[in-house]
Amino acid sequence: MLLDIAAIILLLLGIAHSYLGEKFILIRLFKRTNIPHLYGSDVFTKDTLRFAWHITTFAWLGIAVMLAFETKPSNLLLYTTSVVFLVSGLVSVYFSKGKHFSWICFLAISLLTFFSTT
Repeated sequence: MLLDIAAIILLLLGIAHSYLGEKFILIRLFKRTNIPHLYGSDVFTKDTLRFAWHITTFAWLGIAVMLAFETKPSNLLLYTTSVVFLVSGLVSVYFSKGKHFSWICFLAISLLTFFSTT
């Protein structure tokens, strides 16, 4: 049950991350004229930023699938997931000074996976 909740949070977080990031960050960023030109234009830079942004969402969705559908996840998987999201939450709260609300989701995922260990 706890892992299903963590998976749902990750799913929702991923959807919000991709949608809001595209709408409020990437599109606005790509309208700028001072983006570095690599390989002759800014196209490679923009494509790299977009792929790097959305690959994070893809990774979160992959973790959500593992948490939701692994019948008996190992403690190594759960502890590793817990630590990764604990660090992510602490980094998020520190660098955004608490303004970026991802830290709440990250810390919830960390606690849910930690307390799911056997």
